[in-house]
Amino acid sequence: MPRAHNRIALVTGAGSGIGRATANLLVRDGWRVVFAGRRPEALRESIAMCEDPFDDIVQRAFAVPCDVTRPDSVAALFDFVRARCGRLDLLFNNAGVFTPEVPIEELTVEQWRAALDVNLTGAFLCTREAFRLMKAQQPRGGRIVNNGGLAAQVPRPNAVATTASKHALAGLTRASALDGRAFGIAVGQIDLGDAATALGAALDDGTPQVDVDDAAAAVLHMANLPPAANVLFMTLLPTAQPFVGRG
Repeated sequence: MPRAHNRIALVTGAGSGIGRATANLLVRDGWRVVFAGRRPEALRESIAMCEDPFDDIVQRAFAVPCDVTRPDSVAALFDFVRARCGRLDLLFNNAGVFTPEVPIEELTVEQWRAALDVNLTGAFLCTREAFRLMKAQQPRGGRIVNNGGLAAQVPRPNAVATTASKHALAGLTRASALDGRAFGIAVGQIDLGDAATALGAALDDGTPQVDVDDAAAAVLHMANLPPAANVLFMTLLPTAQPFVGRG
């Protein structure tokens, strides 16, 4: 049976998909978890699905509505973490969007900005607040994991906004890992093959998909590393996915 170590985790985009699966797994592993997302009802549904082995879900899972594209909303989220939990040991920057798969000349400025606002600026705003908290808390430090995707490594057709935002996210990961190491802040990124989520279904072209529980387990592995160790980048994809080479 897992031990309730009561480390504090914050998961954005926790109302569905990989965020929901990861937040729930963290609760089962003994973490206290802040479920963040735009839809309060979806966050409450995620918490209701938790299998809490410690029978104390009210004290182990918290739903906090947040729009990661808004600085004031992100600041309020971290004010809650600071006031309710006292510290933060793990931030999983999971919130993300895909733009429609259209030729670049048909992509609207609004669609371009939406991808950058959520996938990049949202991760930056949360990372900035996490740095402020992790530098000031005692003991100092913590871990940040960004949800990248294979688009952070190679493009897919007709997905320029998603690809550009995820490539930039990889730069944010590298830069913040460098800036955080003097303060005990480990920053890494997980790049997933197409995941079997409602969001991923929009991109389903018959390619094998990563199960959300496998994705959550990979994030948990990164989260549970000792503070002195870090996975800078992890690529998780189905064994049969045609990503490496031609076959």
